[in-house]
Amino acid sequence: MDGTVLVADDDRTIRTVLTQALTRAGCKVHATASLTTLMRWVDEGKGDLVISDVMMPDGNGLQALPQIAARRPGLPVIVISAQNTIMTAIQATEAEAFDYLPKPFDLPDLMKRCARALDRKRVRQQPLAPRAVGDDLPLVGRTASMQALYQLVAKVMNTDLPVLVTGESGTGKSLVARAIHDFSDRRAQGFVVLQEQDLASAEDLASLLQRAKGGSLILDEVADYDDDLQLRIVRMMDAMGDDAPRVMATSQSDLAARMAEGRFRSDLFYRLGGVTIHVPPLRERVEDIALLAEHFLTRSAWDGGPMRTLSKEAQNALRNHFWPGNVRQLENMMRRLSVTGAGPEITGSEVAALLGQNPVQTPVAGVVGDEKLSDAVARHLQRYFDLHGDALPPPGVYSRILREFEAPLIEIALDATGGNQAKCADLLGINRNTLRKKIVELEIRVTRRRKVM
Repeated sequence: MDGTVLVADDDRTIRTVLTQALTRAGCKVHATASLTTLMRWVDEGKGDLVISDVMMPDGNGLQALPQIAARRPGLPVIVISAQNTIMTAIQATEAEAFDYLPKPFDLPDLMKRCARALDRKRVRQQPLAPRAVGDDLPLVGRTASMQALYQLVAKVMNTDLPVLVTGESGTGKSLVARAIHDFSDRRAQGFVVLQEQDLASAEDLASLLQRAKGGSLILDEVADYDDDLQLRIVRMMDAMGDDAPRVMATSQSDLAARMAEGRFRSDLFYRLGGVTIHVPPLRERVEDIALLAEHFLTRSAWDGGPMRTLSKEAQNALRNHFWPGNVRQLENMMRRLSVTGAGPEITGSEVAALLGQNPVQTPVAGVVGDEKLSDAVARHLQRYFDLHGDALPPPGVYSRILREFEAPLIEIALDATGGNQAKCADLLGINRNTLRKKIVELEIRVTRRRKVM
């Protein structure tokens, strides 16, 4: 890999890491913490590739993209951002960035993208249609579960692995599938959603497959497909050759449990299970509720409605609701509140009046609805044993189950403490050396709040 790379990021650690990695790879590097300096280098004709953060002390990297394109047509720009929302990725795509990576990013992955950018001329992609932003649920959130979702989407979007997106109704499963397509190398090809009622014959399936050629084929709510259609899809996937679409599926149901019950074909289950992305229900990401609510209120204002904001009482009322309809229910409620109230601020009594007799619960750690953590663990363990039928699971169940429980507990605690291991150990109530040992044993990646990779 050779060429000159311009790096713009206000984090000195990131500048140092990228400079060292790119230099080792054979590139020349100019690094700066200033967007003004970056634009001066661009004007001077320096650089074959730009790597830029979004939020800079003297400007916005996304807003600078049109200027870079006007001054240096064909100069590829890779955008990196700690604002880890799908909206940021959409803005980067609309601004015709060569590539987009959320922070924390994987350094080897970024190096591969740099090599692609330097090895070929920039391919200008069509910007996303506004429908992809306006008509779907937003993938917005700062909680650990949503950050993990963003990172997984970024890792799998340019692979050929099939993807299974799971989650309750109204969580945004279809938007995750759409985002994977729209930000992938397949985005210029077809995006076809297959629903059971759309298929009357094998000819219909062949027609849909042709429309999705080279793009993405989405099996919507695949758990509802009858056995005949499941078999046809298995045969279709086995017969796909060159220019085959990427297959993704969505499901509200637990396909493993349905398979164990004989209600879902095992051969289809294993063909769809390349990567599973779970979209968490709203009640498991309580801290995102106010953020989402404000997003919907802003969207309503863009559509011509009055601009209203949430009072602290209203925010608390929203956080304490169970949200059986998830993000879709919250969206509908915010649209109503945006037009039915009299003042600029939404009160707690307005929210309570709309919630009415719907189930309301105070979120408690370890509780999902009426289910205690111990009940949830027991249910999943029972399913694990049931999947083995009349046989017993392989020896070592105790250590495997503890490992599966410990890993997410430590990862979430590390995230909550900004990667500070001393604080994390204190939070967990364990010795710091014990925590370090667990991090190594469980292969947990630790990043400080100012994340680099």
